[in-house]
Amino acid sequence: MQNRVSIPRANLPSKRPPRGRPREFDRQAALAAATRLFWMRGYEATSIADLTEAMGIGPKSLYAAFGSKDALYAEALRYYYTTYEGLVWTRFRAASTARQAALLFLQDEAIAMTGGDLDLPHGCMSTLATVGSKGHSELGEVMRATRAGGFDLLKARFDRAKKDGDLKATVDTTKLARFVQTVQSGMAIRARDGADRAELHDVAEIALSGWDNITAN
Repeated sequence: MQNRVSIPRANLPSKRPPRGRPREFDRQAALAAATRLFWMRGYEATSIADLTEAMGIGPKSLYAAFGSKDALYAEALRYYYTTYEGLVWTRFRAASTARQAALLFLQDEAIAMTGGDLDLPHGCMSTLATVGSKGHSELGEVMRATRAGGFDLLKARFDRAKKDGDLKATVDTTKLARFVQTVQSGMAIRARDGADRAELHDVAEIALSGWDNITAN
């Protein structure tokens, strides 16, 4: 699960139901259902029919409320981060050292990516998200931006560690952040393939067991 970032809002229609007529569905509940479905299946494999069934609405209501499948996916990403980013970044932010921050980040990812305590879909929605470039260039950029947000948080934490003397001044924080992010990405794939929490915790510990050597130069 990557960092919450500023995701450009898609062109969503601003339609209101006629005065005195109640909405036919709970928009927030429908968005939560769409997010879960996108999380499990990804953008390409999720059809409008799949979405309307999961959200409990008809196609007309979906387009009236969200504008398009692309706009719905972009809003689902925002909902994903607003709702779940604290699961993996809270202890990271409170960590006293760069190594502890990296380890807690990976350990908490292992928990979140295997369902947490909330019966969540396995894997990371943004890490595993793919969309064909043809006809979806803006949405592709949104998805790349979400993944870049996690890298930015990691690098900023390691840069601060250099200023604090926790990391040597010669440490390449860009490479270090990419290393941790790449481990997280691999863990997301393993989680989607059925790896349990214990396996992913082991991966995190092994990956960071060489921290002193990694940060020696």
